[in-house]
Amino acid sequence: MLLFVLAYLGGVFTILSPCILPVLPFVFARSGQPFVRSQLPLLVGMAITFAAVGSLAAIGGGWAVQANEIGRIAALVLLAFFGLTLLIPALADRLSQPFVAFGDRLSQAAESGRAGGSSVLPSFILGIATGLLWAPCAGPILGLLLTGAALNGANVGTTVLLLAYAAGAATSLAVALLLGGRVTALLKRSFGAGEWVRRGLGVLVLLAVVAIGFGVDTKYLTQVSTASTTAIEQDLIDRIRPPQQKSNAMAAGLPTGTSKLPVEGMLPSLSGAVEWLNSPPLSAEALRGKVVLVDFWTYSCINCLRSLPYIKAWAEKYKDQGLVVIGVHAPEFAFERDPVNVRREVKDLGITYPVAIDNDYAIWRAFENEYWPAHYFIDAEGRIRYHHFGEGEYARSEAVIQDLLAEAGKTNVPTGIVQVQGTGALAAPDDKDMDSPETYVGYTRAENFASAGGEVADKPHDYTAPAQPGPNQWGLDGSWKVEDEKAELDGASGGISYRFHARDLHLVLGPGADGKPVRFRVTLDGKPPGDDHGADTDADGQGTVTDQRLYQLVRQRHGVGDHVFRIEFLDSHVQAFAFTFG
Repeated sequence: MLLFVLAYLGGVFTILSPCILPVLPFVFARSGQPFVRSQLPLLVGMAITFAAVGSLAAIGGGWAVQANEIGRIAALVLLAFFGLTLLIPALADRLSQPFVAFGDRLSQAAESGRAGGSSVLPSFILGIATGLLWAPCAGPILGLLLTGAALNGANVGTTVLLLAYAAGAATSLAVALLLGGRVTALLKRSFGAGEWVRRGLGVLVLLAVVAIGFGVDTKYLTQVSTASTTAIEQDLIDRIRPPQQKSNAMAAGLPTGTSKLPVEGMLPSLSGAVEWLNSPPLSAEALRGKVVLVDFWTYSCINCLRSLPYIKAWAEKYKDQGLVVIGVHAPEFAFERDPVNVRREVKDLGITYPVAIDNDYAIWRAFENEYWPAHYFIDAEGRIRYHHFGEGEYARSEAVIQDLLAEAGKTNVPTGIVQVQGTGALAAPDDKDMDSPETYVGYTRAENFASAGGEVADKPHDYTAPAQPGPNQWGLDGSWKVEDEKAELDGASGGISYRFHARDLHLVLGPGADGKPVRFRVTLDGKPPGDDHGADTDADGQGTVTDQRLYQLVRQRHGVGDHVFRIEFLDSHVQAFAFTFG
């Protein structure tokens, strides 16, 4: 709603610009005409021009957004361009000259058509011409709206957003029609202020582009999600709209075996996914009568992976009673946005229930979610009755499923609690003896980096890892290019060292842009890991990076202690994202 209000106000305030002057004579020419037969067709023609041209632009530009990171860069370029047109009116004037010329010809045709009987058609054509003549004013702001709309895809919301803008612009013209010539003096006094507001908006847009381009927004937002770069908008929405009633259920806990679960809200829309796996698209309406478990996850998240054995077991155990499990894959890293990668991991992980690829975080935002993993339990009436964030409490969660199925009138609901044993990275962690935190390699969220000189952003640099790092310190060896969310080996060989205290060590890795496999060798305290090797290494510490995913490199089988881990890459261009422990 906030965006629609802002779009409407943007349309209203486009009148505060000198480029309205060529339009006013045609508008005032209708001031004495009947509203229905003359003024209204003019306003409708103008609104249709804005909405139609804008919708076509949004649809035509939507392909770029689906190109993932390329689309994001394209959107930033467009935002910068429109910011410049707000800052430099002459640039907007030059680019809009063809539209203005065409609008002038249309307006002349409309004026010549007044000699005919009805004034409806000429007024409607004049409205179209007005929309085109107003291009120097509306173009930059409308362009910003279109770029934002393209980021969310061309849909009904996009069209309504454009119509809100057109309605605001039409309101300005309606005022001009009602007040006639008296509005001219007022507009002239406001032109100076209007231009400064316009230029100020241009500066803010360019600053936002720089901030987003350098990942400043990500430094904060990725602590809870990478769902959006509209942090200011979300903050305003949160202030206006009270949050979902989640805390009460968390504070009250859940008495196992009871159906007295609070209602936390309704199942929101499941639309907006870029693709559905293992199922056609599902909707909240079609799921009525079913008990639903929605699992927010991403495939390189170790906590999500360790929850998967339980999610899969529940989906199989209760499917005949009507339980529907939906995995909503909301990516953390850029490579997790690639549907090819997600399809591969879903297959490799043996997931057979429906999975929505939520690259645009539409479902994530609809739930107001902030966590990986997050589990929401919905009853047969479409009401959210319980939720759980993170790993653990599996027995309690399964009791919720049993209670909701019983509420739905299901008989012979299986009792008892599933017993699962995850393997590899899916195995339960050793929480009692784990003193090392998740550690990101990219400079946006990196901590405890111990190579001399610190990380150098966005350009190749020669690093030397410390021979004896302190607890939870890590460092790079060799020539690396460190970016916001990853580091890429720039030389023929290089390594990473980390002093950790945990049973398991995982590292999210991927090959370079060429996709070629990268060989590596792992050591613990300078020796091959032997029996303490992980699922993706052998006893000699040998392994190969073939895909962008989480690799288990160490699984200690003979006690846990402080160890210096080192991975040496024998080929170039490997990408390293984050350490996790278990």
